[in-house]
Amino acid sequence: MATPAEAEVAADFAEAAEAAELSRALSRLLPGLEAESKLGRRRALEALEHALEETVRPGADSAAFQGPWARLLLPRLLRLLTDPAEGCRALAAHLLDLGLRRAARPHDALPRLLPALTARLARPEPTRPPPEPCEELRLTLVQLLRLAVDLCGAALAPHLDDAVRALRSALLDPFAAVRRESCECAAALARATPEHFHMQSESLISPLMQTISHQHWKVRVAVIEATGTVIQFGNGSSVDDVLSHFAQRLFDNVPQVRQAVTSVVGGWLLNLRDRYSFFHKLTPLLLSSFSDDMPEVRQTATSLWEKVGLKWQEENEADLKDKLDFASPPPPHYPEHESRPCLGCRELVFRNLSKVLPAVCRDITDWVVGTRVKAAQLLPVLLLHAEDHITQHLEIILRTLQLACTDEEKAVVSSCVRAAELIGTFVNPEVFLKLILAMLKKAPSASGLLILASVIQGCSQNTLQPHLKVIATELAQEHICQGSENSLYLEHLLLCVQALLSVCQEDCRAASLQLLEVLVTIMAVSSAMGLWKKAQKIMDTLAEVEDIPSSQDLYRKHVGALLERLTASHGEWTVHSVQLLKFTVVLTQAGPAVGEALQHVIPTLRTCLQPTTDPHMRLKLFSILSTMLLRPKDTVDSQGQFHGYLEMVVNDILAPNLQWHAGRTAAAIRTAAISCLWALTSSDVLLAKQVQEAQETLMPQVLATLEDDSQTTRLVSCRIISTFLKNSGDTMEPEKFLRVYPELLKRLDDVSNDVRMAAASALLTWLKCVQSSDGKSAYQSSVQFLYRELLVHLDDPESAIQDTVLEVLKEGSVLFPDVLVRETEAVVHKHRSSAYCEQLLQHMQAMAAAR
Repeated sequence: MATPAEAEVAADFAEAAEAAELSRALSRLLPGLEAESKLGRRRALEALEHALEETVRPGADSAAFQGPWARLLLPRLLRLLTDPAEGCRALAAHLLDLGLRRAARPHDALPRLLPALTARLARPEPTRPPPEPCEELRLTLVQLLRLAVDLCGAALAPHLDDAVRALRSALLDPFAAVRRESCECAAALARATPEHFHMQSESLISPLMQTISHQHWKVRVAVIEATGTVIQFGNGSSVDDVLSHFAQRLFDNVPQVRQAVTSVVGGWLLNLRDRYSFFHKLTPLLLSSFSDDMPEVRQTATSLWEKVGLKWQEENEADLKDKLDFASPPPPHYPEHESRPCLGCRELVFRNLSKVLPAVCRDITDWVVGTRVKAAQLLPVLLLHAEDHITQHLEIILRTLQLACTDEEKAVVSSCVRAAELIGTFVNPEVFLKLILAMLKKAPSASGLLILASVIQGCSQNTLQPHLKVIATELAQEHICQGSENSLYLEHLLLCVQALLSVCQEDCRAASLQLLEVLVTIMAVSSAMGLWKKAQKIMDTLAEVEDIPSSQDLYRKHVGALLERLTASHGEWTVHSVQLLKFTVVLTQAGPAVGEALQHVIPTLRTCLQPTTDPHMRLKLFSILSTMLLRPKDTVDSQGQFHGYLEMVVNDILAPNLQWHAGRTAAAIRTAAISCLWALTSSDVLLAKQVQEAQETLMPQVLATLEDDSQTTRLVSCRIISTFLKNSGDTMEPEKFLRVYPELLKRLDDVSNDVRMAAASALLTWLKCVQSSDGKSAYQSSVQFLYRELLVHLDDPESAIQDTVLEVLKEGSVLFPDVLVRETEAVVHKHRSSAYCEQLLQHMQAMAAAR
């Protein structure tokens, strides 16, 4: 059996023999590589390829191959990389790949291989194309460089300059596959030469950043991952050069690209040597992925961030000893569906918040929508980590939120609302209310109210309760609740009330009056029916909080104090006054509660319905008054007290407005006033004596309105006169009584049939009053004149009028039948419609027979 020394000698001998045999075999093929014809060189290369494939089979001795490879093949193959024939260059590159894989010491080839590759890949000038014109060959050369990196490792350190020069050009190659392969090669080079790579790493950053926005998403991913590795093993100061590009990739439409950014940034925060210098720059990038659309990206960001926090916590355990030993519990009103970050994560954000926050606040108001959305989404994440430490930054945060809440982008506003809720969760209400209320006092705005509503929503009941009355009182101030008629402003004001009710619940009883006034203001000012319904719904909620059956009962509880506040300035109201609008809401919505506050309602109406006040305001109030008078038991007379104010209503409100004044507006006011009088007289709220008193005061004005231009006014006047006559006609002074029927007779010639029929009905009532009077003989001449005029209208072209007049004559014939017979017989031959006269005569004969 041979000794080890003998075995070694034998192996060396065999290796030398194999190398000699290989050299002889290759020597026969090498002259073909120098052939002048392309075909000859190609055949020689193919023969070499076959020979090398034989040598690299499993079990072949790589040491025997090393000598012939380095001495004979390598120089010739490297020269062939510049061959004019593309096929020859491709075969030469392939043979170099086979030779490197087969050689025992591939690093020996680097001094000649790297310059050759660089010469074919590196551009002489940035604007010129690479020396190798074929895209596929450039890809093969980059793959060859990657193979050299994998095989040689740290031995590449002396040749870093050549490798980096080649990669700088390859990273900007027009062929996407070359770029991707170059990125992987750059990352492999960084990992292979960690001790020396930092001297060359910065020169790769520029081409990487030029490629990071490539149209192929796989190239973008490769660039991001390569950049992460290059900076990890290179110069950390390059982080500043890539941050803005990475931030832009967070807006990428492809989730894999955003995932790559998240992973690389997280890796830097975990492993970068200079990471402590870049926490305030890298943290916002990683936390921005918390709000990504894709769950995978969010999960990656969350996992990496937790690892970052725990690692930082371990590294700084001595500084955090007290906080770790005496850990503060989460706030009692910590947001649902949110897990509290670990102490390391919270401390990292808190310690860097003063550096991060100004940039975030600036980006929230950027002109690019995507930037605003990302910055707004990042803000609540930062606040969730900072917790009560945000108090020292509260002023700039609130100022930013006020601007951002005016954004047209819903995603921005939604994130800002979430941020404001977190302020309510972590900050003492006394602190944020001081700033927010001062902001609203200086310049009330919809965004300011939205912020207030959101911070209230984020508070707990116990912390907000001491400040409830202050907030409600401030909201009820005119400069806030009447600050704007804009629908958005009113909707956010409504949100404030809703938030108070939601958080404080039964505690809101202490501020019920102020909240009711705010709701009334919203209902008064809003022109949107949807907002009105929301306000009514919240008012019902307030009633539930008060343990009251309905909103009308809520009005009943506060109507006195509410109207007292509203009517304090009623002498200065116009139709545009907000106080007037609020007053009308109370009158129309309070229902029976109005009857409990007549001491405020009627004097206010008296002042506002004087002829000297705004005519449009009078029209509005008369319309409301007439509506209430149609249902007096449900409104003004719910307590049976309206009769005490009847004289004021008749003498000071209705009488002045029934006086004739020129103009259409004045005519409309007379119509409104006469409608109110009709509602009053036709309701069951007045006793017969009260109707008589009203008649004595208003009959002259009502008779005058029979001549009004408005058909409605004339029609209603006829009906009112009929009502007056029914209730007090037999008690009227004869002189005043006799003034009535001539005016009614004129209305029988009215252009409106409705007015004519109403006048006929009133004349019938007048005749009945004569019949019931004691001295009816004194009215014979007047009745005879009335008979004569009515007989004329039996010839009316309208049959309905004829029928009505006939019925009036029949009913009135009981007064002086003989007089009516004589008048009828005297004109019967003159009538075109003698049939009506004959009917009347037959009726008279029947009456006579009955007597």
